[in-house]
Amino acid sequence: MSLKRTELTQNPLQKIWVPWMSSKLSRRRGSSVPQFTNSPTMIVMVGLPARGKTYISKKLTRYLNWIGVPTKVFNVGQYRRDACRTYKNYEFFRPDNEEAMKIRKACALAALKDVATYFTQEQGQVAVFDATNTTRDRREVILSFAKENGYKVFFIESICDDPEIIAENIKQVKLSSPDYIDCDKEEAVADFLKRIECYKVTYVPLDDDKDSHLSYIKIFNVGSRYLVNRVQDHIQSRIVYYLMNIHVTPRTIYLCRHGESDLNLLGRIGGDSGLSQRGSQFASALGKYIKSQSIPDLKVWTSHMKRTIQTAEGLGVPYEQWKALNEIDAGVCEELTYEEIQANYPEEFALRDQDKYRYRYPKGESYEDLVQRLEPVIMELERQENVLVVCHQAVMRCLLAYFLDKSAEELPYLKCPLHTVLKLTPVAYGCKVESVFLNIEAVNTHRDRPAGEEPPGVFAPSLYRVSRAQPMASPTPTRAPRLQDLGVTTLSLENVDINREPEEALLTVPEHI
Repeated sequence: MSLKRTELTQNPLQKIWVPWMSSKLSRRRGSSVPQFTNSPTMIVMVGLPARGKTYISKKLTRYLNWIGVPTKVFNVGQYRRDACRTYKNYEFFRPDNEEAMKIRKACALAALKDVATYFTQEQGQVAVFDATNTTRDRREVILSFAKENGYKVFFIESICDDPEIIAENIKQVKLSSPDYIDCDKEEAVADFLKRIECYKVTYVPLDDDKDSHLSYIKIFNVGSRYLVNRVQDHIQSRIVYYLMNIHVTPRTIYLCRHGESDLNLLGRIGGDSGLSQRGSQFASALGKYIKSQSIPDLKVWTSHMKRTIQTAEGLGVPYEQWKALNEIDAGVCEELTYEEIQANYPEEFALRDQDKYRYRYPKGESYEDLVQRLEPVIMELERQENVLVVCHQAVMRCLLAYFLDKSAEELPYLKCPLHTVLKLTPVAYGCKVESVFLNIEAVNTHRDRPAGEEPPGVFAPSLYRVSRAQPMASPTPTRAPRLQDLGVTTLSLENVDINREPEEALLTVPEHI
């Protein structure tokens, strides 16, 4: 029996085969593309103005990017402002203003075109289409566009009939809109309320019967009640879970590291040592600072590690221990100095400098792993009100990157000094940060991004520790691939050369005993 060899129709390096990107595939106009499990997703906002749609869009996008799902917001209002340049008054939004309706439709189509570009050329996975989308016709245009391109659609409708919430939203967000620059506040409020009335004339909410085939979540009065329909996949289920955990109650989140530890003084990473003398002084100072803030119903969280627990003990209040808040596991490099890592594992030291976010310590973790571990902590922080988190440098960087919307490239180099409290106050579309140093000196543990010019030559692939198939808890770990295994004798990477001198590799290492 002879076996006939068949050629692959897919590129094995791609996550999915994307038909609309194939030059050999001819499509009839209006035909749809089959929907894959891993197809891109359009999140489509629905609701009257001042219902928190942009707030939800920005917050959801920040969360999805943080967990590693490439996401981007497409705000149709900004397209309209770019097209019109100047805003006169609410009459632009009257449903019988034919000229304005043409402009608004053109802006929506331009945004949809950019969504397609984002998915096909920028490797985006989720696009948030931030607009009112209050008519059935507009939603049909979006659904037809998604069907033609093989995208999934998930609607988020924000419904609010509480006049106090609406008034507060107008005050906090709309008065600072580019539409109302140099405008009297009372006049701006009056104009915006008339704008809302214009939308009410044609507003058709998602219907539980007529739209039962669609995937959506309805959020009533900023989370007092939810209605979820036909969740299609893992991404949509995570979106629903996230949206059901967030709230808009004013609160403050305090982030700080443990007091200086004995291993900090020696320049050794990881471990589970206790506090130094200055670390104990910080614990006392932290207790006095928190008491001076008079924070109602404050919750205190620590890791399971000795240095955070000893720091929390100085507060004199109950605290909760989270294993998820433990410091990043440095594997074989635990309790070593950077100098010892360079001496014993120069290749690993160079690989970490190449891509600090994705690099995984041998038998340890990466920052990417740490973000996944911390997701339940973020969810609980979103549910809570006032919380003090006493944690570690890498952990604090991950939490801070979420609240400040920092990229994976920025995250591992965020400065989180010892004996400093970061006071985070969520505001309309972001987070206000106040840094409070408690006047107790401590060793510097921050290592800056390695400096230097980009070396010439071919760049080696970033394969090594980043995406190894070795289980983290394997009893007989397989040796991760090395340079020789890949036929590479020298490693030239951006700002990193495997053959660099130890002095160059250690240039940004902070001083220690």
